[in-house]
Amino acid sequence: MFDPVRLTALLVAVSFAAGLNLYVTIAVLGLLSRFHALQLPVGLSLLDHTWVIVLAIGLSAIEAVADKIPYFDLVWNAVHTFIRVPAAAILAYQASNQLSPAEHALVTVLAAALAGVAHTAKTSARVAVSATPEPVSNAILSTSEDVAAAGITWIATVHPYIGAAIVVAAVVSALLMMRILLRGARRVLARLRGQPATV
Repeated sequence: MFDPVRLTALLVAVSFAAGLNLYVTIAVLGLLSRFHALQLPVGLSLLDHTWVIVLAIGLSAIEAVADKIPYFDLVWNAVHTFIRVPAAAILAYQASNQLSPAEHALVTVLAAALAGVAHTAKTSARVAVSATPEPVSNAILSTSEDVAAAGITWIATVHPYIGAAIVVAAVVSALLMMRILLRGARRVLARLRGQPATV
């Protein structure tokens, strides 16, 4: 049986990683379990089945290509709004069924929220990068997101508290960046309307 605090820390990190790249996250968890580097919670035992690992790796390869095509990546990420967030919630729900009903519900909602923050930050960055005329920045951003998802998942399985701390720092940074972007957007709109900008 998993220690509830350690399990929650693991799920915090994994949920955020799933918001960045669900398929890479599932593939890493499945492979680590398959090679006995990680004991998955009972509710996630399905992840180390061969067909799940093969499917996750295959979808990761498709996403690696789709995510590097300017503008098509925006459509891909828009569709995945309805995949990454629910999938992160389902993973957390399945993994935390040993917790009390209240903790179980809280962990599931937290997982969905964290995946949502990661997905929103990723999509926002994609919108900004797609406006640039060259394709290199798209490829760099896509690769860094894949590496981040794999890295956070791996760190969480070895040191879940460090993984959770990285996610907390990333969430705070994402929220601050969104606030700065909103302020900038308000200033631009105010200038266009000929009104004084409000902070």
